[in-house]
Amino acid sequence: MLASLARQYSVFIPNKPGALSAFTKLFLDAGVNICGIASEIRDDSGIVRVAVEGDTEMGTILAKAGFTCIETPILSVELPDMPGVIYNIGRLLSEHDINITTVYGAGSPGGGKSRVLVATSDTEKALELLLKH
Repeated sequence: MLASLARQYSVFIPNKPGALSAFTKLFLDAGVNICGIASEIRDDSGIVRVAVEGDTEMGTILAKAGFTCIETPILSVELPDMPGVIYNIGRLLSEHDINITTVYGAGSPGGGKSRVLVATSDTEKALELLLKH
């Protein structure tokens, strides 16, 4: 299992055709790779969570483009795509009194590797635990 720090931007966007495309173009224009994305849409607006690795600060770019966002640290965890792995992460963190506040990711077809993005109540401690196990 490989784990590293990343940044998550939680951004409010309108629920209309082209909104996500315009939003993600800001990352393209800045040369920033999106390593994870999830959304929750309700009626006419929603929240998109975007995880990025690297040093580029997107908060200012997003604000200048008119987006309201919250930046939080998140863990990027690469792991085998097999039953029980997510359970093991949750169990390990809960045994050390660390709460998972956000989680999203995907496996690859046919097994192999997957990536899970995890925000917790104690990012540094969670990273240390995941790197040990």
